[in-house]
Amino acid sequence: MSDEHSGLSMKFSNGLWLNREGVNIYSPAEVADHEIRDGKLILTLPHIRIVHRGQTLAGPVLTAELSSPMPDVIKVRVYHYKGCRKKGPDFELSEDKTAPIEITECEETIEFKSGSTKAVISIKDWSMDFYYGERYLTGTGRKNMAYITAPEGNFMREQLGLQVGECVYGLGERFTPFVKNGQVVDIWNRDGGTSSEQAYKNVPFYLTNRGYGVFVNHPECVSYEIASEVVSRAQFSVPGEELEYFIIGGSSLKEVIKNYTDLTGKPALPPAWSFGLWLTTSFTTSYDEDTVNSFIDGMAQRDLPLHVFHFDCFWMKEFEWCNFEWDDRVFPDPEGMLRRLKEKGLRICVWINPYIGQKSRLFDEGMKRGYLLKRPNGDVWQWDLWQPGMGIVDFTNPKACEWYAGYLRRLIDMGVDCFKTDFGERIPTDVVYHDGSDPEKMHNYYSYLYNKVVFKVLEEKLGKGKAVVFARSGTAGSQRFPVHWGGDCISSYESMAESLRGGLSLCLSGFAFWSHDISGFESTASPDLYKRWVAFGLLSTHSRLHGNNSYRVPWLFDEEAVDVLRYFTRLKCRLMPYIFSKAVEASKDGLPLMRAMVLEFEDDPACDYLDRQYMLGDSLLVAPVFTRTGDVAYYLPEGKWTSFITGETVAGGAWRKEHHGYMSIPLMVRPNSIIPVGAVDGRPDYDYADGVEFHVFNLEEGAAARASVYNACGESELVLMAENRDGSMVFEHKGRDCRYTILLRNVEAVAEVRNGSCEATVSGMKVTPLDISSPVIVRLKG
Repeated sequence: MSDEHSGLSMKFSNGLWLNREGVNIYSPAEVADHEIRDGKLILTLPHIRIVHRGQTLAGPVLTAELSSPMPDVIKVRVYHYKGCRKKGPDFELSEDKTAPIEITECEETIEFKSGSTKAVISIKDWSMDFYYGERYLTGTGRKNMAYITAPEGNFMREQLGLQVGECVYGLGERFTPFVKNGQVVDIWNRDGGTSSEQAYKNVPFYLTNRGYGVFVNHPECVSYEIASEVVSRAQFSVPGEELEYFIIGGSSLKEVIKNYTDLTGKPALPPAWSFGLWLTTSFTTSYDEDTVNSFIDGMAQRDLPLHVFHFDCFWMKEFEWCNFEWDDRVFPDPEGMLRRLKEKGLRICVWINPYIGQKSRLFDEGMKRGYLLKRPNGDVWQWDLWQPGMGIVDFTNPKACEWYAGYLRRLIDMGVDCFKTDFGERIPTDVVYHDGSDPEKMHNYYSYLYNKVVFKVLEEKLGKGKAVVFARSGTAGSQRFPVHWGGDCISSYESMAESLRGGLSLCLSGFAFWSHDISGFESTASPDLYKRWVAFGLLSTHSRLHGNNSYRVPWLFDEEAVDVLRYFTRLKCRLMPYIFSKAVEASKDGLPLMRAMVLEFEDDPACDYLDRQYMLGDSLLVAPVFTRTGDVAYYLPEGKWTSFITGETVAGGAWRKEHHGYMSIPLMVRPNSIIPVGAVDGRPDYDYADGVEFHVFNLEEGAAARASVYNACGESELVLMAENRDGSMVFEHKGRDCRYTILLRNVEAVAEVRNGSCEATVSGMKVTPLDISSPVIVRLKG
């Protein structure tokens, strides 16, 4: 199989002074000419200074076009030869051709401005510097942007400057160190597990702690040298004659991600039930309906809430993946079985992939109709890895998409609620696509088309807001089709930590929802690791127990594991009003639920490198325990933080070292926060507003806070607003009239409550409004 690419980790230089042997680099020397046309600034960039006419008779000459798809975003297109035949695919972008721009021409500079983001171009000594307002972002100059000829072919390259202390993040789900400085990154999807530099979800977008992002608009391999080939620059290159990238500005890192997802797509809102606990058959284990029922009934007998059951690969017959038919040797009555499972309150997920084994009855069907990828000679492309003789569905063929979707519809009609869209990374390049797409560009983009087909079928059959997949592969824009999980991790603390690094990187690449295999996929975790990973997994956006060759029900580890799973599953269910509110907001603004600390605290340099803790939404800090001893070290930014679990209040601005038992984890609440806590702890999908309790944490004098509660359709139901002024807390609500209470965490007594009753609890003073149409005023003691 050829799934390699021509842009392998391209270094062009040999130290500071020399080029690699056989490499010629042609960089702009000046702006010889410029024009403004159709909302674009077009620059003519010869590689030498033009001092007499004879120098205009030969090149290379580069052309750079600046335009803007939306405010605060500048698009840069640089090309050598413009006559090359263009082949798709292209990322689906939301570009506004009428975005307002300002172009100012001076004697020595040209300024191109979109919103508050601007490019300042030096005419005589070529350079192009980018600013947000007056804040410098990055820039390119002499010997940075280039057209390059090399023994491997021709390339376009850009090098954007990195300032002292600047950290680069993102580039998809990467399990390598969280800060990408010093790394070589190829944007090329691979099935490499979580313990290597390879990645399932490669995204040509990075952002930095200097408050901007860079999106390279190329679905094919983009080769990055991040402070590696030149340690003061972020370099990216692509084969060919053209390079296109976007500089994305914003007033904060959050706004940069909002702008990026405005361009590449917002995540859909997953259904509320998908945030509950998922349990699977595991991969190569033996199972039938009795086995499945033993797991499900065992969970119920132990009072363990369970919400989704997943059937992995062997729900179909071996050698026949995919044929979309239940193996009748072990599931003789699939419709009846699914009906019985759904009567127990479960949702059903089944495993699929985009490959068709030769033994599958669908292979002949797909081959005859031209629905499988072909070799250049017209043969169906086949190989023996994963499924003997397998072919690959050609999702550039609309008829093939409909054919594939038809089998999914039958499963949905049978009672299946969602699909685990596995694989999609090992896509060959020695193939011909139905629509003539470039195989190099399709290698990564295939994952987008594959998941789009499946997600759209679910939306069609179940309705908007009710579709969810459990996807492994992806690229830029794949965030539109949640949820994605981290792939094959090992049952070790090290792999647990690398999974989190991958998730945080992905969530800084435009993805809002992410999951992982609790306790690891490969081998079987120790009881200790299982319990620690459960706490981490239930405080992730989505939570799944899954493994390779052993089951993942907790009683197979030890009885304490049952208690730990029960505790954290019920805790997540009670936190659902908060979690789902952040999910709704994510679908609107593109911000991830699991946030690297730098995203919330970009002005705190201590957060730049933190990758063993995260914010769940904007108010909850989670620090998983990565040690057998239960010792954990984590950092709290400035302010008075409170443990959600114990109520202990501690001062931030420092590192903390703590010891935690299995029923505990550092789950810290940010000061001036309101966390809506639900009245139900057995399900993730319920009426969040009914009986909700608003937990108020350290509302400081002069501070204000608010919390929103949504229904399962993503509609606002209830908003509580709070303000602490002159020693009194004032609470007002908007929206639905429903019963709710206010819990002032760690407040032991109050002087007076107007329009409410008050009672002391072990967690603080509980206030119940009397007339919900009027404000509740709580006067504090002292």
